Amino acid sequence: MDRVSEMQVEIALYATLSKYLPPGAEQRKAVIAVRDSATAREIMLQLGIPQEYPNILQVNGKQANPDTVLKAGDTLAIFPPLAGGRR
Repeated sequence: MDRVSEMQVEIALYATLSKYLPPGAEQRKAVIAVRDSATAREIMLQLGIPQEYPNILQVNGKQANPDTVLKAGDTLAIFPPLAGGRR
């Protein structure tokens, strides 16, 4: 039986996204187990964050995109879209 390797990453969800944090999260942050070499997109899917919004992503404080691959111990911060836009 093959077992998928996992790693731990920290997630930080801000504003309206904080409702997607797992139980036990503190101050908008949590450490979760994800598949080794998971992308930001895969982590957002795991958390149930809707994919249709252009969320702002940072990995370890640097701008990232949904295809960014995370490593063990990385911090993924996700911000909702900024207000404003279409008229």
